[in-house]
Amino acid sequence: MAVKIRLMRMGMKKAPTYRVVVADSRSPRDGRFIENIGTYIPDTEPSRVEIDADKARAWLAKGAQPTEAVTNLLIIAGVEELAEKKAATKAKRAKQHAAAATTKKRSS
Repeated sequence: MAVKIRLMRMGMKKAPTYRVVVADSRSPRDGRFIENIGTYIPDTEPSRVEIDADKARAWLAKGAQPTEAVTNLLIIAGVEELAEKKAATKAKRAKQHAAAATTKKRSS
């Protein structure tokens, strides 16, 4: 079973709030979930992020994959492991992009 950490939309029309949930990747966005690990309220200034970092780390250790938006929220909430992982991934992509660009220049 592929497990994802993702956002679940709540709140009224045009006034969203989100729950950060752990869910099976096959379940619908606002459907069944395994565990609620936090909330995200974008309408306040500044936006409010409340995530249980210990639960998030436990799920990441079990192999749960966070979505891109949740990765950013987890970094804001203080899950340091993700910040390092994201920086490494970004550097790897930049390196691959540079290698692809030099290959294109040589073939032209």
